Amino acid sequence: MEITFDKNEKTQGVIKISVNKADFQPGVDQKIKEYSKTANIKGFRQGKVPPGMIRKMYGSALIVEEINKLVSDKLNAYLRESDTQFLGEPLPLESDKQFDWENDEQFEFNYEIGFAEPFEVKVDKKVKLDKHSIKVDDKVIDETIENLQRQFGQMENPDTSSEKDTLYGSIKSKDGSVDQEVSIDLRDVEKGALKKLTGVKVGTEVEVDPKKSFKNENVLKNQLRMDDDEYKKLKKLTFTVQAINHYKLAPIDQELFDKTFGKGTIKDEAGFRDRVKEIVSQNYKGEEEKFFDHQVREKLTESAKINLPDEFLKKWLIRTNENITPELMELEYTSYAKELKWSLIRNQIVKNQDIKVEHEDVINEAKALIKQQFAGSGMGDQMNDQLDTFANNYLQGENGENYMKVFNQVQSQKVLDYIKSEITVKEKAVSLDEFRKL
Repeated sequence: MEITFDKNEKTQGVIKISVNKADFQPGVDQKIKEYSKTANIKGFRQGKVPPGMIRKMYGSALIVEEINKLVSDKLNAYLRESDTQFLGEPLPLESDKQFDWENDEQFEFNYEIGFAEPFEVKVDKKVKLDKHSIKVDDKVIDETIENLQRQFGQMENPDTSSEKDTLYGSIKSKDGSVDQEVSIDLRDVEKGALKKLTGVKVGTEVEVDPKKSFKNENVLKNQLRMDDDEYKKLKKLTFTVQAINHYKLAPIDQELFDKTFGKGTIKDEAGFRDRVKEIVSQNYKGEEEKFFDHQVREKLTESAKINLPDEFLKKWLIRTNENITPELMELEYTSYAKELKWSLIRNQIVKNQDIKVEHEDVINEAKALIKQQFAGSGMGDQMNDQLDTFANNYLQGENGENYMKVFNQVQSQKVLDYIKSEITVKEKAVSLDEFRKL
């Protein structure tokens, strides 16, 4: 039994497995013996069926079964033990040749497969990145308090829009490539577009330039589920207003203080602003860290110059996922490729730096995630006594998938922490608006 790998392209190749009769015949003969002892065939006592009759009745099926087992075992062992970084799973190549299972002496099976070429990841002081911290000034505090006023205020549906309303409606392109429902918060809109969208009624059609209308293009891009390249190709769109939401702000008084931080915790507006600033500063620290992690991943993914077998991966993903169409694949593939490249980089750093994730690390991360989730409902501190139980139950769920999900999160963070300790990081304070544009 032989297995070879031919690299017919830069990142794609064909695995060939050749099976001879001498490879599978002993296994087939053994199965025939076992069947003859247990088979229940009319005219013969159980255990006395001649092997020749078993071979005549089941020979072809047993040959196919044995060959499939041998090929599968050989292929899996080769993928597992090879130094090549294979991607996806082997796809059988169809052949015009029809096998004669009982008379052929040799069978050959071909599988298409993709792989990643060796690449280098440079993590040293020559890699330079700015780490942005948000300046929590009066403007940020005022904006946060206004959000709280909106949250605890009353929502109305006026006939005509005003500057801080949220508009819902359909947005379309002339060529029909864009046609879906979106929401537009007018606080996210640039001045030029704001004039067009203020003072309009339900049913009004407004021309929107996707590249010039928003303070942050992600506002619309994410709703349209587009990548950067697709979004840049967009021309002017038509937005039809279908609903207007207006928030009547709650007054800044004791009732707002109590609803936000608990009854009697805050006594006056000055104390309210101080507490808001404290909370906002804590929250933005998390946002700053997440964004910096994103920058680190982007920087290393770009610098590593990893070539992927794009066409093979698209074919494999479509063939193995019934919900993915070729059209959806074209929309989603760029994001998938970025994640795959980061995974390859992460695995290489884990191997080179001998980064380990202990079971205790996974438990602690699960507890932190659960505590964070409960904190969002105001129950964080009340759950401390039950955190171990919650964490264990979660990690044992979904047949181990939850455990691996948290394991990978911990491993990724350890890799990111290592990278950040090795590269040159320059702290840079920015306004909230500047941070949003980043």
